[in-house]
Amino acid sequence: MDKNFFWESGQQQNYYKSDVLKITLNSKSDKSDRHDGYLRSYAFKLAQKGDYTNAIALLNQLIARHPHSAIDYNNRGLLYFQCGQVQKAFCDYNKAVRLNPKLASAYNNRANCYAARGELIAAIADYQKALDLNPCYVRAWLNQGITWRELGEYEKAIDNLEVPLLFQQLEGHIFAARGRTYHLWGDWNCASADYYRALALLPLSYAQKRSQVKSWLQELSFCAFSV
Repeated sequence: MDKNFFWESGQQQNYYKSDVLKITLNSKSDKSDRHDGYLRSYAFKLAQKGDYTNAIALLNQLIARHPHSAIDYNNRGLLYFQCGQVQKAFCDYNKAVRLNPKLASAYNNRANCYAARGELIAAIADYQKALDLNPCYVRAWLNQGITWRELGEYEKAIDNLEVPLLFQQLEGHIFAARGRTYHLWGDWNCASADYYRALALLPLSYAQKRSQVKSWLQELSFCAFSV
């Protein structure tokens, strides 16, 4: 699945403090929406650095102050998932969906949990709920396509992966996923073309993804040579 952050920010703020302690102290006296956005922004910055413990601590504060905030449960679930605590993530996504049944990203994120647990049919259903709420949700199209591929439903996977290309977002990831689908389906020419498209579009900063695509290309070359 696509595990990159899709952070729900509410009123996003673009400034940060240098230490968590200051934010913790300030949060006791400042109840404003602006400060809540600030806490979410800083938690996101910490998460990007891999400091999930302190990011979760900030979201715990927000949830304590706003126990009916689906966004904060969704974001905390995302952090739990990133650090491998899938069951805690699942519980937070369930809570987010109960609080806001129209929060598309919570269904996408919960579907990722189902997929991680091997419950692929349940994952497909949740991705579809996300898409019903937001038909332009590129990550949900991508993730659902990958899940169809894992189920061996290659034609459905290809159909899924065609749609998000219309939105011109995450194209490198989509071409990589579609290339892998063609590869497993036995259409090596289409697979090779998509792998090269993916490498042309994926930024150099996505080193792990680029390495994965290159390994698939090598696997494809070995298969062609062996025939």
